[in-house]
Amino acid sequence: MTRIFSGIKPSGHLTLGNYLGALRQWVAAEQEPHDALFCVVDLHALTVDHDPARVRRLSRQAATLFLASGLDPLKCTLFVQSHVDEHTRLSYLLECTATDGELRRMIQYKEKAARARAAGDGVRLSLLTYPVLMAADILAYDAAEVPVGEDQRQHVELARDLAVRFNLRYGHTFTVPQVVLPTVAARVMDLQDPAAKMGKSHENGAGIVYLLDEPAVITKKVMRAVTDSGDGGVVYDRAARPGVANLLDILSACTGAEPAALADRYSGYGALKRDVAEAVVEVLRPVQERHAELAADPGGVERVLRAGAERARGLARPVVDRAYRNIGLLEP
Repeated sequence: MTRIFSGIKPSGHLTLGNYLGALRQWVAAEQEPHDALFCVVDLHALTVDHDPARVRRLSRQAATLFLASGLDPLKCTLFVQSHVDEHTRLSYLLECTATDGELRRMIQYKEKAARARAAGDGVRLSLLTYPVLMAADILAYDAAEVPVGEDQRQHVELARDLAVRFNLRYGHTFTVPQVVLPTVAARVMDLQDPAAKMGKSHENGAGIVYLLDEPAVITKKVMRAVTDSGDGGVVYDRAARPGVANLLDILSACTGAEPAALADRYSGYGALKRDVAEAVVEVLRPVQERHAELAADPGGVERVLRAGAERARGLARPVVDRAYRNIGLLEP
């Protein structure tokens, strides 16, 4: 069976973008003959200033939303990254394989480092090196496919490069993974700034639909979404009309219809926004209802995570031990 791995960082409350671009894709993947591992990558949340209690709370909430979105722990492995030591064990070996230049070329590092410097903050070394940890997350499991959003493509390509380089230098050790992107809504954009991704850690949440937003809040945010200047009507053009295109992409992901075909149904923005709001509310309704049930039994979620971590350790340890041997380290 093809093994797949993916994860979400608990740096903020999960969003509609996380659901359409990742979680729903994961649920579809586990229906296929895959060996699937899905992870709350909590170590990645430590690359910037953070509140420890909030990281723990958001990690638990993310895991609960994984289950609420439809992931079945009998069909896949759900766990928390920091519960499996092999991630950090392998990360150092890959740091010894990566170069400073290729890490400094990472787009997210450039953007986040620039924001930190503009705010007068220091840039943590882990912000530079965390793509290597992400590569370790993937390579430790011999994952062949990595379902991610478009914004993570560069990081998966780094994992591929490191796997190939390590294999050439030290003998075949890792499976070289492939990135798998969703066909629609691969990158849901901020409703107030359609040039920016709908990120979970943005300070201003006016353009972000969170998975646990109340229906009235969702409707308000969608109805206030930025469209585009001009009177060209509803046209699907990501470059020239990014605001309208984002709404059409969201509606397409919720309904299954093609964005361009959806555009032909509308003569004005108001009706489009109303339909988008209604579609999003209905898509998220079962997720929210199931989340409420799971949150009432936190012990059940913790049992799933403990079992998942145990299985994940069993899968990762032979791979990481092989990497240690091949790179030249003595066995204990």
